[in-house]
Amino acid sequence: MYAPRLIKKYKEEIVPALMKQFEYKSVMQVPRLQKIVLNQGLGAAVADKRVVENAIAEMSLIAGQKAVATKSRKDISNFKLRKGMPIGCMVTLRGERMYEFLDRFISISLPRIRDFKGLAAKGFDGRGNYTLGITEQIIFPEIDIDKINRIMGMDITFVTSAKTDAEAYALLKEFGMPFNEPFKSKNA
Repeated sequence: MYAPRLIKKYKEEIVPALMKQFEYKSVMQVPRLQKIVLNQGLGAAVADKRVVENAIAEMSLIAGQKAVATKSRKDISNFKLRKGMPIGCMVTLRGERMYEFLDRFISISLPRIRDFKGLAAKGFDGRGNYTLGITEQIIFPEIDIDKINRIMGMDITFVTSAKTDAEAYALLKEFGMPFNEPFKSKNA
């Protein structure tokens, strides 16, 4: 039976390394990656409905699973926005798809970013989750550059079971995330 490469790496390499680093008594204490959320806000969708449809199609290609439209929660007259209008799209990855996406993201997509010097360690939220912004969706190999209408960015959030940012940083670093600086606690 097939299992993604990173699941095997997590069980065989990452768990023992984190248990040693943080002195956990049980393997159940070791932080896990719970889900990856890809989110795209589409301000241009107010004027053109096809923008959302194209974004959903592209994000579904990137994630390997159907993306859904996100709708506005309230009316904002200055932006010509009505409650319930589609203004973005998102997809939540769990399980094997999540590990497959993470593998492709680290080994193929990140090196394709222009002038890439590593990821900033500032994206941690204080609860063990990490968010980063991508400025161009064309870094993903699934996207055909000739068929895109406009270059759009997206946010990618890595939700972990870690209690602290230091544990989440160590987990993501073990998976192979190329951080450009060592983790510094916000409290220090």
